Amino acid sequence: MKPPIFGRSRTYRPSLWARLFLSEKWKLVLSSSSQDRISLKSTHEDEIQCLEISSISSTKALLWHTVEIRSKGRIDALSGLTAKAAQTLCDDLLAFVNLHLANLIDSDKERLREVDSKIRAITDSNRQYLAHADVSRAIASVPGKASLALAHPLFDAALIPGTLRGYLPTSFAMLTDPAVRSRYNESFVVHEMQKFEKFFANLGGFSLSQEQREACIRLEDNNLLVASAGSGKSATMVGKVAYVLEKELYHPSEILVLAFNKSAADELKERIARQLNVDEEALECRVTTFHALGRGIIEETEGRPPQLANWVEHPAGEARVIDKIIRELMEVDEEFRRLWIDLLSILPKADIPAEVFDSEADYNRYIADRNDKGGSTIGTLADVYVKSLQEQRIANWLWVHSVEFEYEKQISFKEEDGSERFVQPDFHYPLTDTFHEHFAINADGSSPFVNYAEHTKGKRAGYKREELDFFETTSAQARDGTLLPHLEAQLTKREIPLTEKSVDEILKAVEPVVITHYQKLIGVCIKHIRASQLTLEMLLERAKSLHDKPRAQHFARAVWLITEAYSRKLDEAKRIDFDSMIGDAVRLVETGRYQSPYSLVLVDEFQDISDPRANLIKALKHQKPFTKVFAVGDDWQSIYRFAGSDITIFTQFEANFGACWQGRLEQTYRCNQLLADTAAGFVQRNPDQIRKTVRSTRASIPRSIRVIPVSVEWRKPSFPKACFQLLDRLNTFLDGISSQWRRETGQKLKVLVLWRYNLLDPFHGQPPEFSAIEVAGMSFHRSKGLEADYTILLDVSEGDYGVPSRIEDDELLNLVIPRPETFAYAEERRLFYVALTRASRGTFILCNRRKPSRYIRELCEIAGNEVRFETIEGKELDQCPSCLVGELVERKGRNDTTFYGCNQFPECRHTQQSPPAAPHRQQAGEAGVVETVNRARAF
Repeated sequence: MKPPIFGRSRTYRPSLWARLFLSEKWKLVLSSSSQDRISLKSTHEDEIQCLEISSISSTKALLWHTVEIRSKGRIDALSGLTAKAAQTLCDDLLAFVNLHLANLIDSDKERLREVDSKIRAITDSNRQYLAHADVSRAIASVPGKASLALAHPLFDAALIPGTLRGYLPTSFAMLTDPAVRSRYNESFVVHEMQKFEKFFANLGGFSLSQEQREACIRLEDNNLLVASAGSGKSATMVGKVAYVLEKELYHPSEILVLAFNKSAADELKERIARQLNVDEEALECRVTTFHALGRGIIEETEGRPPQLANWVEHPAGEARVIDKIIRELMEVDEEFRRLWIDLLSILPKADIPAEVFDSEADYNRYIADRNDKGGSTIGTLADVYVKSLQEQRIANWLWVHSVEFEYEKQISFKEEDGSERFVQPDFHYPLTDTFHEHFAINADGSSPFVNYAEHTKGKRAGYKREELDFFETTSAQARDGTLLPHLEAQLTKREIPLTEKSVDEILKAVEPVVITHYQKLIGVCIKHIRASQLTLEMLLERAKSLHDKPRAQHFARAVWLITEAYSRKLDEAKRIDFDSMIGDAVRLVETGRYQSPYSLVLVDEFQDISDPRANLIKALKHQKPFTKVFAVGDDWQSIYRFAGSDITIFTQFEANFGACWQGRLEQTYRCNQLLADTAAGFVQRNPDQIRKTVRSTRASIPRSIRVIPVSVEWRKPSFPKACFQLLDRLNTFLDGISSQWRRETGQKLKVLVLWRYNLLDPFHGQPPEFSAIEVAGMSFHRSKGLEADYTILLDVSEGDYGVPSRIEDDELLNLVIPRPETFAYAEERRLFYVALTRASRGTFILCNRRKPSRYIRELCEIAGNEVRFETIEGKELDQCPSCLVGELVERKGRNDTTFYGCNQFPECRHTQQSPPAAPHRQQAGEAGVVETVNRARAF
């Protein structure tokens, strides 16, 4: 790469759009006449010394890209740039800084020999793993301008003149040529593996795998260990701390270990203390949560702890505060009351065009709710079923305004040729005998349906010939937000009374899950709005990019009012929330008021990282020179988006933290190999997930994935009943063969019963007791980190509140998340993966017989015959070879002939004349369970 030459001044500004719309007014100048500093004008004229800059990076913000310049005691965020302009600015800044560094080296070349000896002292002794920072730290110990430049974190040999590179001694290749340092480190790792064989073979009574040992030894400036479920993440972190202390690379007080909750932090602290053979109270390494760290930074700097709002530390505190704010706004703010009622009753789901989906079946699954009508029908508050989300919007609006109507009342037309034609108008208003058709017509007159435009013309002509009172609405009106105002105008014109139902009546009719869903959305939006200082104008601008613009605009205005009220509540109480506390801690670190003692920062469960937490890690890293970060996590288990986590910080780790080593923990100690392979294949269907090949210490257990279709009866507790039946069956069988697995009196096998939403809890908080199995029940989310011998997954079915949950993948999140995921139901896929990987021996998946989840089909595609379909009693079912999720049942055809068809008809039309082949596998209802226990007996 040829270094650029700055022959004249270069000026950089935000894009014209950003300057006009967002009033971004910064100006940055790189001048050839002052190559040791950068001129920056924002609120006032300022200069940044090149030597004080520690990092330059580009990130995607909500509406634009931002270039971030970190320097001593400050951060300058230059927003309002296109992606290309941001990259150009980053490249030019790096080149400009390196030009200054080259001048410093050139002016102090005689010091290069001293620097050379420092580097050789490390490499010749093979003393330690060498990261870029380790070489730089050795160089920095030599006085003079040359060492100052060479040790600079942005020094890049490719950006300095070739003539000057010729002056550098051969040992400098360790700094200037990544391949040279890589060869040294590879050799060092092999050497260290042998040297520390006994050390790693007994860490707390546990022998680390080769992957874990390598992760302990590797110590680049930035490190990401991509783990698998049950792969020993915590053991690796304990081993890492023990290793670096054994090597005396750090003093214990320089090590910071961060966990996401207190129980995880306490467990890590206890294990590290035990490994180091010290009391927990005497442990000098700091093992804590982000919460406690932020609080401690503020207290140490300000002399008093931060005044946190009293709801912050309560598990449901934020949700209760948001609920209270909503209720208060409903009473005093008419605009908010209208917005909130509309969102709950009329706009519960985004109206996304059919063409956005991969197939018609996917679209039908999206729009349909969980009813027993089948097909793509959608329930309404008026207790009628309609065929589109736009019709649902109309029906719900009519119900809210107490308008009597009939849906698809059949009438007849006389055609021009005298024949009679029967039609079903979408809506009929009996009070004025008015007919209302909602046509799927776009603004340009087109329609997504074949021959629909001609069909529409025929209907219009028929109403005119019959001289019927008729009006129409269209999809184009739904898209541009004029649908409901037009409907109201038409009804008012006909003097049809519009009497809005009471708030209590509306709230009573709305499903509680809809309210919970919106409140969760609001919670994550408040975090992003406050942390990123978003404005209402920015939210409304972003709303234009969503599919359902009217709904997005409604929500943007509502969440803005809630955020304002939330901020006022904090200000009036003179308190801060958790994210504000982290933000305050970040500022104290960045400005240098807090002096970090940490040189090695380890972060557990890094897949759950959020922007504020990531900023705190970056602040600690950049404030103290040569600080290293070691992050451990599993992007396949990132399931806390509604708590503010951003998976792209993990998957784009290098872009966020800088050049890194990325390792893998691909050996799992939990799931048997069949479960591990199937779950891995399932989650990796999302190409954005990091690739891994999971190997289990447990052999495959054939047919350890079992699907049990359940006949669901309307408003009857079908899944709880099936769950208890299955638990009884499993307990009876395991009790009968207890001699094969019970090692001590009273021992029980663990069974986890898991569900997507707590409304499915069959135990109501009190799991039943059995003689052979210990049963616990919880949501998919709460099960993360736990394991059991068997799991039972309830209601893995299609539906708004099924698996995947359609309401969770809401496009409204894109109002505030700058880097949204593009793969459909990405987080729901990861959540199902978490549920699948809790079991070591086997899992039972209960689903609605008529609406099995698409995920079950995927498991069948991946695992083939290793997925067994059976009844609740254990009898094997005849699986449909076409759709893979249906059951072949005997049917009668013409002339009383017998044939076999799929029970998923009409979605699946597979038929065959001959009966299903007799299964070649064992038919006994418990055969697979016997096999599962026998194969897993050693565990």
